[in-house]
Amino acid sequence: MITAADLWTVSYAVAGIAAASAAAGIIVLRLLAARSVVTSMTVVAGVTVAATLASVVVISVEMFISRKDLDVVLAVVAVAGIAGFAVAVLLGRRVSAASRLMLDAVRQVGTDGRYFPPPAAVLPAELAVLSAALETAHGQLAAARDRERTLEASRRELVAWVSHDLRTPLAGLRAMAEALEDGVVTDRPTVSRYHAQIRTETDRLTLMIDDLFELSRIHAGRLRLVRQAVGLGDLVGEALTSAEPLALAKGVRLGGAAEPGLPVWVDAAEVGRALLNLVANAIRHTPAGGAVEVRADRAAALATVTVSDSCGGIPAEHLPRVFDVGFRGETARTPATGEGAGLGLSIARGIVEAHGGQIGVRNAGPGCEFLIRLPLASGPAASGRPAPAAAGVTASGPAQ
Repeated sequence: MITAADLWTVSYAVAGIAAASAAAGIIVLRLLAARSVVTSMTVVAGVTVAATLASVVVISVEMFISRKDLDVVLAVVAVAGIAGFAVAVLLGRRVSAASRLMLDAVRQVGTDGRYFPPPAAVLPAELAVLSAALETAHGQLAAARDRERTLEASRRELVAWVSHDLRTPLAGLRAMAEALEDGVVTDRPTVSRYHAQIRTETDRLTLMIDDLFELSRIHAGRLRLVRQAVGLGDLVGEALTSAEPLALAKGVRLGGAAEPGLPVWVDAAEVGRALLNLVANAIRHTPAGGAVEVRADRAAALATVTVSDSCGGIPAEHLPRVFDVGFRGETARTPATGEGAGLGLSIARGIVEAHGGQIGVRNAGPGCEFLIRLPLASGPAASGRPAPAAAGVTASGPAQ
């Protein structure tokens, strides 16, 4: 009959053996921390078997188990221990092999720049999750590298084009200034023409520098927005009024309309500049006799502005790059006199995105369709200034 005292003695002894075995195992694991998983799993199995054998011996002594019974118990424990060692080694080898597969995949990244994860079926759950996280991280890094390369290429193109565009008017200004200074040109009509040309080229250079400054502020995140509730129709009317002289000179019909009651919470000056850039771009690439239409509507919780032109469309391969810095596509899209550095669309995108909106382009009908989406203001529109033109203003040039 086992008494309470016997149970206490056995429990006390077994607990002491377990604590001592655990402490010894922890010390060994720390000493072997830099070794393989197989070694660690073997240590764990060894500690378990040693603690079990010691406990069996103590119990046999305390309970006066016969020698024969003790041998049987020890044999059973030994067989179980061998099985435990085998399972631990196999498990450790599997984890080690899976770790090597992941290591090889990570090393391969340095060769081709991509992470190809091992099959999830051969990885333990924890390593499979880690591998999936690595794949996601490397995908994000690859996308960031692609964006950086694209941006750097755009910057190089921009520097090359701007350098060319600046050199041309500067050369003309220098030639005219030298002619006036040296007295080569003295007749009043020619002098007047030179003065007018110098003023025109100076205005062009000023426009280009303003565009570059605005774009640099956008890229540096230093675009300071002074938001207010503004009627989108007012902004469309202002853009149409400002673009009317260009449309008349080009012989392009310019029209627009806006759904009433479209308040947007924006910086009126910046969004007005973005709209004017889109309208001016549409007019420049629309042939004489063509039409440019601007419409402002509501789509769910968004206000939308659509600028449609008759430019004949943009090649499909160029559509994704229309808003890139420095991208001009075909030679026909190279800015002419008075057009600046060709940064209008990039500036428009930066302004719209700074307001939490979206901008896009597609080929539609006889030309292109640029679309801006802006969040509607929660309160009533109150621009605090009169609109210079009605939302439906139309400017038409002579058909040619």
